[in-house]
Amino acid sequence: MVGRVVSGPDPRASTWPAGGKAQAGTYRARAVQSLKAFGTVVGVAAALVGAWAGYLRLSGNFHVVQQGVMYRSAQLSGDQFASRIRDNGIRSILNLRGNNAGTPWYDDETAASAAAGVMHVDYAISARRDLSDRQVRDIVALLRELPRPILIHCEAGADRSGLVSAIYELAFGKQPADEAARQLSFRFGHFPWLGSQTVAMDRTFERIVSEGLADKTTD
Repeated sequence: MVGRVVSGPDPRASTWPAGGKAQAGTYRARAVQSLKAFGTVVGVAAALVGAWAGYLRLSGNFHVVQQGVMYRSAQLSGDQFASRIRDNGIRSILNLRGNNAGTPWYDDETAASAAAGVMHVDYAISARRDLSDRQVRDIVALLRELPRPILIHCEAGADRSGLVSAIYELAFGKQPADEAARQLSFRFGHFPWLGSQTVAMDRTFERIVSEGLADKTTD
């Protein structure tokens, strides 16, 4: 008896059903279109973020934290400092960028402060590193002791200034934590997403709240 040889499907042959290749091509085309649309949205969003940040820088990112008591800003020019000091009765400036004697921005700032008889204090912190408990205590002490109104500033006026403003609101403005945390928001240019290291400012504030550091340093 001669056996029959039954052959299976040729693995080299296409297994797509009729019309399957065309349908798969349509799916791929739609996926590519979706990715392109997503990329466009991301690009537009990035452009808007950049435009907002640029506007804040150009405008000096000056805002009232508490009228007549506390103000915040980005790095201002000498003339801008003189104007803000005069218009808001500023009596002290807390510079969160630290002593940078010999650089134009710092020399202009200290000259404007001296000309107006304003106390000028340097206390450097990084927007990309969590503050230590000691740094938090130092900042609370400065906010308590400096003559008011106080103008605090960093470079962009978004991250470090946002954290110190939030600390002020929590410790001295007696605002609820969620209200104080609004000082760290995109309204002021703070952008802690997409891997930004400035999320360190948010972590620090959350720790201050959870551990009651502001209360401990104002007792």
